[in-house]
Amino acid sequence: MTPWRRTRLAAPVLVLAVTLAACGTSAPESSAALTVTDGWVKAADSGMTGAFGTLVNATGSDITITEASSDASRMELHEMAKAADGTMLMRPKEGGFVVPARGEHTLAPGADHVMFMDLTQPLKPGDEVAVTLTADDGSSWTVTLPVRTFTGAQESYQGSDGGMTTNPTGTPAGTP
Repeated sequence: MTPWRRTRLAAPVLVLAVTLAACGTSAPESSAALTVTDGWVKAADSGMTGAFGTLVNATGSDITITEASSDASRMELHEMAKAADGTMLMRPKEGGFVVPARGEHTLAPGADHVMFMDLTQPLKPGDEVAVTLTADDGSSWTVTLPVRTFTGAQESYQGSDGGMTTNPTGTPAGTP
């Protein structure tokens, strides 16, 4: 076969391949822009608890999570910080969680996390909880997280009024 004939035969195949690639059935980037891996919620009968996992950003731009919501309770984004007396305590995270472009942001006991405030019902091991994370641009993602038992990270909680609070059992409130 001559080079000219090969080129004439290859051209329609190349056009077809490019056309099919452009019309592919992949999901839009926004549907998978943010995912949560290894996510979970600490079991609790009442009061407060926390959600943890790794936020993964599949886009080429930073994503800033500024709020969370759930039917299980009112929610806040929290961080750990040093109090004036040097102890570590939880407080609302000003500005939210920045998940870098094509990067991750870890939510963990004793670190940044999503706080469930004033549970509407007990969260028992084996339950699942839907949490919606909302970004500063209005984008949102709903994830379903399993509930499990966890006994570590006994921190104090600094409320939005700056005061320390305790949960109904007398231990520091906000203990994830």
